Amino acid sequence: MQQKLNQAIIEHAGLELWLLKEKAIWLPELQTLLISDVHFGKAAHFRKSGIPIPEPIHDRDLELLASLFEQYSPTHVYFLGDLFHSDWNGQWSVLMQFLDQFEEVTFHLVLGNHDILSDDFYTDSRLQIHKEPVIYGALMLSHEPMDFVPEGLLNLCGHIHPGIRLRGLGRQSVRISCFFWEKQRLILPAFGNFTGLALMKAAPTAKIYGITTEKVILIQS
Repeated sequence: MQQKLNQAIIEHAGLELWLLKEKAIWLPELQTLLISDVHFGKAAHFRKSGIPIPEPIHDRDLELLASLFEQYSPTHVYFLGDLFHSDWNGQWSVLMQFLDQFEEVTFHLVLGNHDILSDDFYTDSRLQIHKEPVIYGALMLSHEPMDFVPEGLLNLCGHIHPGIRLRGLGRQSVRISCFFWEKQRLILPAFGNFTGLALMKAAPTAKIYGITTEKVILIQS
């Protein structure tokens, strides 16, 4: 592993993967950004159920996406599932208008369990839809971790919202998001600001890259 500025860099099959503190992966050789579990529109979904979650919670996600697109100028962006949270609400139009600003980018969505809109919404969008895992060079892109990963491939996936608890002196502790790499699977953290964490139980063979506001740090190797 290399450390460069605020990200960690790992390699697979000669391909660099930059693990970003913004909870995304940059593939410089492929000019591609990988992002998982944005869950845009979740706040409106909660409000429809009578839970008063303010919409600006998603504005921060759009600001961060715009910053990433401007910094890295990707040719391709792959959303690894759960881009939009379940049933349609007006925030879908907000998200589509946002993506339309970046005409030079090809956006892909590997469908996740929360991507349940009718096909018409996807057909009328900027998104190229993938209903099955995508083989992308030496990478296998999916939403949920794959049970079987062919030899030589690294499965990049989301769904789990991985996190780790760091303990300090006394009873002090903090939970942070992480990239979780075990064997042939690298699980991305949830990108969305309005998502939870699943604390991971790490086997000795796992590598854990914790995410702070400043950088990505190797916690377990």
